[in-house]
Amino acid sequence: MLFDIVQRSLQMSELNASILSYPHRGHWGDNTYRGNCSGHVIKDLLDTYHPDNFIEVFSGGGTGEDVAAEYGYKDSIHLDLNNGWDALKDDLPRSSDFIFSHPPYWSIIDYNKVRGEYTDTDLSCNSSYEEFIFKLDQVNEKIYNALTVGGRHAILIGDVRKKGHYYSIVKDMTWIGVLESHLIKQQFNTESSKYQYNGKFIPITHEHLLVFKKIGVWQVDVKWTRDVHYNLLEMNRVTWRALVQSAIQELGGQATLAQLYDILKGCKRAESVSDWKAKIRKTLRASGFKRVKKGTYTLDIS
Repeated sequence: MLFDIVQRSLQMSELNASILSYPHRGHWGDNTYRGNCSGHVIKDLLDTYHPDNFIEVFSGGGTGEDVAAEYGYKDSIHLDLNNGWDALKDDLPRSSDFIFSHPPYWSIIDYNKVRGEYTDTDLSCNSSYEEFIFKLDQVNEKIYNALTVGGRHAILIGDVRKKGHYYSIVKDMTWIGVLESHLIKQQFNTESSKYQYNGKFIPITHEHLLVFKKIGVWQVDVKWTRDVHYNLLEMNRVTWRALVQSAIQELGGQATLAQLYDILKGCKRAESVSDWKAKIRKTLRASGFKRVKKGTYTLDIS
């Protein structure tokens, strides 16, 4: 008991740095509930922003509710499928100046199995990544609309690695509101930390805590990313070095001048110079390339 009290006093404070680390999750909530976040995160957010009222979305194992009760937020609201609130179908029951959300990290944990009940609107159900992001955006928009002017939405979200691919939810989701803070939280006792890995695999041991602010009644600030694939041959601002390097790599690591001329003759950069062949020869004389014999070149990566 004394150890727990000491740990609580050491870990609970206003947020005063962008790196968060809570080795002990605290006594709040059900510590057996998978994906439950540390109560220190919620406590420190409340200590920092001192909201008039507090709503928690995706309340899971009851951590936020315990924190709120312990620190005097008597009218706080905690919403989850566990207590009958559907994030995709239902509105938030009231407006708030502070909303904390901790959504599922795609399908890493199947909360249908955790609850023992299937719901097709559960964000953790077996949907594509694109569908998950679409649904998460819907929920985040709903949360933003429930904020009062000057209110904040703090969302705790992690990255995912699945079937050899890395998915950055925080990058791919739509940002709604003005980003006020981006904090990194260290994770402890993760599933990936239980195993030893060979090669270049790097386990994910962090989460993102983003705080968005609503600054106007009608204004909605939105930011999103998109995936775009360009062809270097069609780009104006690409360097000749990048073009020559790519051409050599396409040819297996070695190329003749004639082969380079043939590949690069139709590139966008060639349209803007009168003697583009001279540009290629000049580039090959620079560092980064090696002549293996007359008229034949390779990359110099030694």
